[in-house]
Amino acid sequence: MDPVEVSATIFLCIFGGALLGMWLRNVLPEHHLDTETKDVMKLGAGLVGTMAALLLGLLVASAKSSYDSTSSELAQMAANAILLDRMLAHYGPETKEIRVVLKTAATGTVDRLWSKNSNEAGTLSSQSSPTEVVLTGIQQLTPANSYQRAIQAQAESLALSVGQMRWLFFEQRGSAISVPFLVVVVFWLSVLFMSFGLFAPHNATAVVTLMVSALAVAGALFLILELDHPFSGLIQISSEPLRNALSILGR
Repeated sequence: MDPVEVSATIFLCIFGGALLGMWLRNVLPEHHLDTETKDVMKLGAGLVGTMAALLLGLLVASAKSSYDSTSSELAQMAANAILLDRMLAHYGPETKEIRVVLKTAATGTVDRLWSKNSNEAGTLSSQSSPTEVVLTGIQQLTPANSYQRAIQAQAESLALSVGQMRWLFFEQRGSAISVPFLVVVVFWLSVLFMSFGLFAPHNATAVVTLMVSALAVAGALFLILELDHPFSGLIQISSEPLRNALSILGR
C-alpha cells in the first residue's frame, strides 16, 4: 500500500462523509433534525468516536512495534556481522576470501533494503545469498589447533544468526497493519464526520473546519502507514548501523 495514495483516499472518504451529512440536512424533513434526534446522534457519534479511537490506538501500537522490532533486528545483524568478521580475522589469513564474501553480502543487503526502487525497498531476495557461502566457507575450514577450532565453532554460530536474521527480513515483507482494521476505522470516521456535517451550519468556516479536521485525521493515518514501510518514505529506519559495519568489515 502506498501511504500517500491510501491517505488521500482516506481523506476523501472522511471529508466526503462530512459533505454527505451537510447535503442530508437539506434533504431530511425538519422533524428528523429536532432536539431529541440531535441528542441521539450525539450519543451515537460519541460511541463511534470512542471505538474509532480504540482501533486507531491498536493500529499505532502494531505499526510502532513492528518498526522498533525491525530497527532492533537490523542493529543486531550489523553487530553480529562485525563480530563475525573480527573472529575470522583472528582465525588466520585463510579466511580472507570468506571475509570478502561477508562484506559483499553486507553491501548487497544495504543496497536491497534501501533500494531507490520503491517496489524493492525493504525486501530481500528469496534466492541463496552470500551469507550461505560464508557459512559453507567456515564449515570447510580445517582448524590446526584448539584455538582455531573454538573460533570456527563461534563463527559458525554467528553466521547462522546473521543468515536467520536475513531470512527473517524476507519473511517480514508483509504489512503489519491489518487491512480490515484500517477499513473499519475509515468507515467509522466517515460516519462520525457525516454526523458532524449533518448539524453543521452551511457556511465556509464550518466547511473549512471539517476539511482541516479530516486532513488531520488522514495525516495521522499517513504516519501510521509510513511506520509500516520502515525502509522507504518519510520515516525510515537508519541505514547507519549496516553502513558503519561496512566501514569496519574486511579490515
